[in-house]
Amino acid sequence: MAQLDALPPLRKVIDTHGLRAKKSLGQNFLLDLNLTAKIARQAGDLHACDVLEIGPGPGGLTRGLLAEGARKVLAIEKDSRCLPALQEIAAAYPGRLEVINGDALEVDPLSHLTPPIRVAANLPYNVGTELLVRWLTPKDWPPFWESLTLMFQKEVAQRIVAEPGSKAYGRLAILAQWRSEARIVMSLPPEAFTPPPKIHSAVVHLTALPEPRFPADAATLSRVVAAAFNQRRKMLRASLKGVAPDIEDRLMAAGLKPTDRAEQVSLEGFCALARVVKAA
Repeated sequence: MAQLDALPPLRKVIDTHGLRAKKSLGQNFLLDLNLTAKIARQAGDLHACDVLEIGPGPGGLTRGLLAEGARKVLAIEKDSRCLPALQEIAAAYPGRLEVINGDALEVDPLSHLTPPIRVAANLPYNVGTELLVRWLTPKDWPPFWESLTLMFQKEVAQRIVAEPGSKAYGRLAILAQWRSEARIVMSLPPEAFTPPPKIHSAVVHLTALPEPRFPADAATLSRVVAAAFNQRRKMLRASLKGVAPDIEDRLMAAGLKPTDRAEQVSLEGFCALARVVKAA
């Protein structure tokens, strides 16, 4: 921890470099280094791993990841104002921090990383869900990452781990739970951040499964789930009528009731329906 302690407190870093959080970038800085270290520990033993971090800001979590022994951290930061602060961290951890000034939605990080790879990030609220969906829906599985340790709005975190029958259960739960083990590992109140957001936050840890829980074609499953939840108040025979003209027969062939609604269908049920739809 000597290297970490040698760096200035994050509030001083923000003042020195004029880093006022920008709402347009979805920024809410987490300045308590005890909390950032705790989040870093949720990512597991990092000594043999490269870590991808999105939106490091002034570098609180970055410092935690490096202090916890990450072999290398690749930090992608869109806000060029943060680069001097991140370079100070790089100097304290020679050869272990690489910073890319760019948009995480456009940068391909894989040429900068060596497996095994984990992702850990206090994601900007405005791109967090889109990045998660991308990481959960690669062309090939297993993905490039072993695990994701990500901070979201608490409402989004609850949607990721939601179970059938709950209001939060939907497409995000299906995508996450089909191919990974997902759980909420931390909750944080608004006052933990600068500036305080209007919502609570939560950290979700997702571990990639070697293969999906149930067999299904990814594209077909995605299409069926999207159609079902786009009209979640309707019965399946109505919400899925655009999927196939004989959808009632296919629902029954998959062991589902045409009169059920999307939130009543388990992950296994959706996978069974995707198989029937694909086969036909």
